[in-house]
Amino acid sequence: MKIAIVNDMPMAVEALRRALAFDPAHEVVWVAGNGGEAVQRCAEYTPDLILMDLIMPLMDGVEATRRIMAQTPCAIVIVTVDREQNVHRVFEAMGYGALDVVDTPAIGGDNPQEAAAPLLRKIMNIGWLIGDKSNQVRSAPSSHRHSSSRQHLVAIGSSAGGPAALEVLLKGLPRDFSAAIVLVQHVDQVFAAGMAEWLASASGLDVRLAREGERPQSGVVLLAGTNHHIRLLKNGTLAYTAEPVNEIYRPSIDVFFESVASYWSGDAVGVLLTGMGRDGAQGLKLMRQQGYLTIAQDQQSSAVYGMPKAAANIEAAVEVRSLDKIAPRLLEIFSK
Repeated sequence: MKIAIVNDMPMAVEALRRALAFDPAHEVVWVAGNGGEAVQRCAEYTPDLILMDLIMPLMDGVEATRRIMAQTPCAIVIVTVDREQNVHRVFEAMGYGALDVVDTPAIGGDNPQEAAAPLLRKIMNIGWLIGDKSNQVRSAPSSHRHSSSRQHLVAIGSSAGGPAALEVLLKGLPRDFSAAIVLVQHVDQVFAAGMAEWLASASGLDVRLAREGERPQSGVVLLAGTNHHIRLLKNGTLAYTAEPVNEIYRPSIDVFFESVASYWSGDAVGVLLTGMGRDGAQGLKLMRQQGYLTIAQDQQSSAVYGMPKAAANIEAAVEVRSLDKIAPRLLEIFSK
């Protein structure tokens, strides 16, 4: 993979070079010392992946991500030495299309290869993403058992560009929204709690991490909170699971949507938002096949039109809507 490094700290650049050297398939094609230089270099030569620092002179990583994704889009991973202090900037960069975030690997230590492993693992997964390795088509679940239950559920999946899209969608819903909401966003578990707090503050809704064994409940927004998949069980509770282990997306939107198609006994709507790749498309189609309304974000309002496009291509979405029209549609469906 052809990789660019954007960082103003020579030691950080060297640490990234050393980490990438453990995999001979990776080649550093250019290095930029600030965001403005990165925008220019990316226009001249767009790499497969950019390892983007957040705090830099002249132009920071958030603005550089915004401009690159608007002008010469490519995969971007935020690399930072202090994720907790920069949590809001990380979500802002992800809102503009950054795919993930990882710590800068330690340059010293007894086992440099072990220190490099988290970065290399993320790069491997992104390699599958940008290589468009589509998920295998899964068999359809058992027929949906219709019920007179009045429980309502909105199942939402998002990836690149998702935090900003989720902020817009949730701001459009009232505190007394009558449906339960479960969010599956591609974000590392170390950021999940911070993301829930951020979304709660931005939207005014009750947003928190989903707990093992709890049930979705109206007026509460539950966010998948680990690197395991989240799924709905037959008894209506939520559970985290490592299976399927071969899913490159963790947590997988497909895994959750498919469990909703199999086991949810009330009314439900599936919503697939901005993101790179195909995760969620097949699961959304299974929800549609079980008679649920399914919505995909349109191209114009998507930061990255990958996942919604994949859903549209296989006719998984009953409706394709701009981001600002999705919350009003949910209100129309689940109005009291």
